[in-house]
Amino acid sequence: MSATLDPSSAAPAVKIIDFSLFLSEDSDTKRSTANGILESFKTIGFVCLTNHGLPQSRVDEMFGWSKSFFALPMEKKILAPHPPAGTHHRGYSAPGREIVVQGKYDEETVKSLRETNQDYKESFESGREDDPVMPNIWPPENVLPGFRQACLDFYWTCYELEKNILRALAVGLGLDEEYFIPFHGKADSQLRLLHYPPTRVPEGAHNLSRLAAHTDFDTITILFQDDVGGIEVEDPNHPGSFIPVAPVPGAVVVNAGDFLAQWSNDIIKSTMHRVRAPPGASVDGVVPARYSIPYFCACDLNLVVDAIPGTWSDENPKKYEPTSVMDYVMKRFAAAY
Repeated sequence: MSATLDPSSAAPAVKIIDFSLFLSEDSDTKRSTANGILESFKTIGFVCLTNHGLPQSRVDEMFGWSKSFFALPMEKKILAPHPPAGTHHRGYSAPGREIVVQGKYDEETVKSLRETNQDYKESFESGREDDPVMPNIWPPENVLPGFRQACLDFYWTCYELEKNILRALAVGLGLDEEYFIPFHGKADSQLRLLHYPPTRVPEGAHNLSRLAAHTDFDTITILFQDDVGGIEVEDPNHPGSFIPVAPVPGAVVVNAGDFLAQWSNDIIKSTMHRVRAPPGASVDGVVPARYSIPYFCACDLNLVVDAIPGTWSDENPKKYEPTSVMDYVMKRFAAAY
């Protein structure tokens, strides 16, 4: 007799949703698409959006700039150094500089993690040009002419996509479509260029970790990635078990961050995820380089937010006190450096 599979134990898949259906003029189509996005956020915290409205030519161009920057000699890249403190999250970070810290903030624990849990990647981070809290740190223009403007142009293109995704989230929650927009009016977000250099797989190893398991701590993250792949999402039904998310050409992967989970009174999931070398990716024992571009969307830092309307009731009371965005974000930033 064959065993019956408990449906609740099956790993939920990351939904692939055609976002052009939300951008349509038909209200029923918009609502059903928004509901699908929200449902994916509630079950696994991730969704994959195709036809999202950002031209692929713009994405390809930004990947080209990223590859050009990381191909520079180290002495050129460090002309835009990330400051020692994580609270100023801008500029270039060399491999091993940043650590992934999951809810660990005390000094001794962070020090221990820094010594044992470094991820072999390099990054460059930027934001809006008029940010008084975290001003941008650029390499001299003659190091890579056009790089600065390319980053800024792509940042503001991502901001338009961010707002449309937030509109879909609002519709899914039964709120006014513009509900989340005033909370993100200053574009206090971050564009990160990431490069995982080619790496030799240790002898006898079956896989290679490229980024340790973690959650993001923003509202949402929009991820552009190349075709190398490797991102894996924790199965919410089986903690410690991870589900590969294969790259979908032309799509973006969107996930909810810790802040959105808390803001939604935990009806939305912020899910652990990691990056590993996909099976079969290595050639002669070497895993190829991987490039990705996450755009971290955060609330305006000057705000204090309370639970989203409709996410709490007498039967399901608020779990969190009103939260200062500045305090929350800076605490998380500081632990990474």
